[in-house]
Amino acid sequence: MQNGSHPYVEIRDGLPYVRGSRIPLESLIWLWRDGHSAETIRDAYSTLRLAEVYGAIAYYLDHQAEVDQQLTEGRAQFDAQRAAAEAADPERYAALRQRLAAVRAQNTQPSAS
Repeated sequence: MQNGSHPYVEIRDGLPYVRGSRIPLESLIWLWRDGHSAETIRDAYSTLRLAEVYGAIAYYLDHQAEVDQQLTEGRAQFDAQRAAAEAADPERYAALRQRLAAVRAQNTQPSAS
């Protein structure tokens, strides 16, 4: 990824961040690709101005192939780390999945009125 001058995105350690923040571009782009509006993304990252969110999205659109490749590599790395952690302690992860399923089941039950 090039480290050219962009008003809303800067490259640090080879990764794009919203300029002047600790927010990685990918955090915004995952939400945007999932269909969230710029306003909703700004609500999730309240330290950002709406213009910064739109600017980050514009950067993504101008560098989409590069950013998409980075997102794909990051997801693969995350999945590999998660698989390794689960393989190292399968009982713990089985218990976590059971607790998560119980919480989901509880949250989908209609409440008594």
